[in-house]
Amino acid sequence: MLKVGLTGGIGAGKSEVSRLLVERGAVLVDADRIAREVVAPGTEGLAAVVAEFGTDVLDADGALDRPKLGAIVFADSAKLAALNAIVHPLVGARSAELERAAAESARTPEDAVVVHDVPLLTENGLAPLYDVVVVVDARPDTQLDRLVRLRGMTEDDARARMAAQAAREQRLEIADIVVDNDGTLEKLAPRVDEVWQELRNRARSA
Repeated sequence: MLKVGLTGGIGAGKSEVSRLLVERGAVLVDADRIAREVVAPGTEGLAAVVAEFGTDVLDADGALDRPKLGAIVFADSAKLAALNAIVHPLVGARSAELERAAAESARTPEDAVVVHDVPLLTENGLAPLYDVVVVVDARPDTQLDRLVRLRGMTEDDARARMAAQAAREQRLEIADIVVDNDGTLEKLAPRVDEVWQELRNRARSA
């Protein structure tokens, strides 16, 4: 089994790359989705977040108000670190569970390619956990445009979220494979084909 860490700055198109890899046969472990699960109502994760940040971060139904919490932590590095200290151990444990299940269910476990979609892989020093690190890269102006135009963020909010992540150079420094995603989906798909072939070759040789 090949363990792949997939990361990229916000707005770089990492989710699109993960979708294309799944279409080609990869098993996806999505850290963002898991991060939502571990702070769902009734979980120990949500209780810990409320203990740290107060009930103001809950919505009227008692669920986590993610935009409100995001506005708090992305403006304060200490608060972001406190949130990460709560959420990341829970995400790591659940990710390991899903990885084991994926390997057990694969037709040929030794050839399985398990892609961990981890937005903060660089920031949390997680590269050593993976056999291969794939970084989806885009210029900062491309990221900013996508966040404002496609996600409806204000420019200030988009810049704050980008600034809260690792610098582009830091991500590229840990990359084994780089996927340039400044262009269109039509240009991205052939590159993902190349990456998928390389990952399959690495899985077999491993």
